[in-house]
Amino acid sequence: MSSKTVLITGGASGIGLGIARHLGTLGYRIIIADINLEPAQQAADELVAAGTQASAIALDVSDASQIAELPQQTGHVDILVNNAGIQHVAKLEDFPAAKWQQLINVMLTGPALLTQAFLAEMKARNYGRIINVGSIHSLVASPYKSAYVAAKHGLLGFAKTLSLEVGEHDITINTLCPSYVKTPLVEKQIEAQAKENNMSVEDVERKIMLEPMPKKAFIDVEELAGCAAFLLSPAAKNICGQTLVLDGGWVAR
Repeated sequence: MSSKTVLITGGASGIGLGIARHLGTLGYRIIIADINLEPAQQAADELVAAGTQASAIALDVSDASQIAELPQQTGHVDILVNNAGIQHVAKLEDFPAAKWQQLINVMLTGPALLTQAFLAEMKARNYGRIINVGSIHSLVASPYKSAYVAAKHGLLGFAKTLSLEVGEHDITINTLCPSYVKTPLVEKQIEAQAKENNMSVEDVERKIMLEPMPKKAFIDVEELAGCAAFLLSPAAKNICGQTLVLDGGWVAR
């Protein structure tokens, strides 16, 4: 896979960095994109030290002008991992309009525009793989997360639509949907949920996050990374517009 270049948004930490590490061990070239260049460069330096070809760029995925210029900055990209995400937990009546719009821009409009930016070249090369990092909240809802749930639900419709548009090409788009992964973003969610629900952090983890899961366990980043690698493999060349759910049995209820 040394000829394949992967661009991972939000790649400086959490799920994005976990996917970058794993794909790096498989020989992919990695471009870490993050809103702040310094942590992105630190992540790229870590990958290089481990033997991976890696570089870093600063990218605000809510900025359409930055996205439009991105292909000239990165060169060709074979694989796009739309991972960047943010969260805000509040009742709808208390949800700032600008914050609601920001979540949609980062997690739905951004992935669409990033895909648009690289799609023409993917078609010209007749190869492309697009992986959206969704969430269990692409399938179910939780209170106080209206913008996040709306954005993550939207990713599934976007992937299904694009899969119809690229059917004649060797291009796939799929969405990974994990239940809770213990990342810095989720740690902040736990604190916010504790405040909104007047609960302890331990009770939020046990009663809100893990209660719906028969397996009662957080998802490991390594699980997501392995699933991403599978979606890039020849065995998955006809998996397109699909939702791969890692939820410990949550939606089986």
